[in-house]
Amino acid sequence: MLIGASLGGIAGLLAAGDPHDAAQIARLVLVDITPRVDPVGVSRVHGFMRAHALDGFASVEEAADVVASYLPHRPRPKSNDGLKKNLRHGPDGRWRWHWDPRFLDGPDPVAHNRGALEQDLLAAARRLTIPTLLVRGASSELVREADIREFLQLVPQASYVDVAGARHMVAGDRNDAFAAAILEFLSRPQIFPQSGDKRLASAGTSFAGSPLMHDDDLC
Repeated sequence: MLIGASLGGIAGLLAAGDPHDAAQIARLVLVDITPRVDPVGVSRVHGFMRAHALDGFASVEEAADVVASYLPHRPRPKSNDGLKKNLRHGPDGRWRWHWDPRFLDGPDPVAHNRGALEQDLLAAARRLTIPTLLVRGASSELVREADIREFLQLVPQASYVDVAGARHMVAGDRNDAFAAAILEFLSRPQIFPQSGDKRLASAGTSFAGSPLMHDDDLC
């Protein structure tokens, strides 16, 4: 099973919809990502990522203050150890996100030619034949109701779970509900088109997420 959140979900959908790669994937879970997303929400997420990408933070505590301001709905943790794993300490003494700023503003940024990517994702969705689960944060900045309806029309075998109290980073906001949705999805028998056999999906699971940081560590 492949679980992909945000950018990892984009990669997962493209892989599962590729005839050369699809045979390696028994089930697909997309976490708060669909072929079409709200461009305003994308800009907001990218704005947060850009805000301190170059200058960084004077301390881990300063980074924690910025995250808390961006995610006011999430209780602030007692420790910053999780957040620290998503930062690197530079020779100048400042702390910066562990991803390369060129991901957003380099010669081939992630937002380059979004229209072509959208068409590729729509085509991949149409080719999906495996059991698929879409998990959305009920207060998602990216995935709109219209995006969900379109995806479920493109992938009629797909199911959908809305996680109350969660935004784009579903696992970090409501890990209990997220895990419950995944376990329920895994408990369903799977029909393999090649043989008609009904059996459980492989226990092997891969997770792909955003380069920003792991959901459970954005705190």
